[in-house]
Amino acid sequence: MVHVVHETHPKIVNRLRRAEGHLRKTIIMIEGGRTCVDLAQQLHAIEKAVAAAKNALIHDHIDHCLAHAASGEPVEARQAMAEFKTITKYL
Repeated sequence: MVHVVHETHPKIVNRLRRAEGHLRKTIIMIEGGRTCVDLAQQLHAIEKAVAAAKNALIHDHIDHCLAHAASGEPVEARQAMAEFKTITKYL
């Protein structure tokens, strides 16, 4: 399997770095005794940011890698379908 960097990858990295910053802040908030409501709000934001990054990555993969492979030779098309089935478990 070849590692391919897509146009969307820098944006996905930025989303994950923001989520990482929120996670660090949330840990500090927990250690500082912030309210559970404040913590839940931050954790929800982290969860949404990571989910959005994951969805963007998977959709990009489907749009570029799988669509390209599916239109190729029958062996490539079968491999693309198998990969699609594997990646959908992460949705």
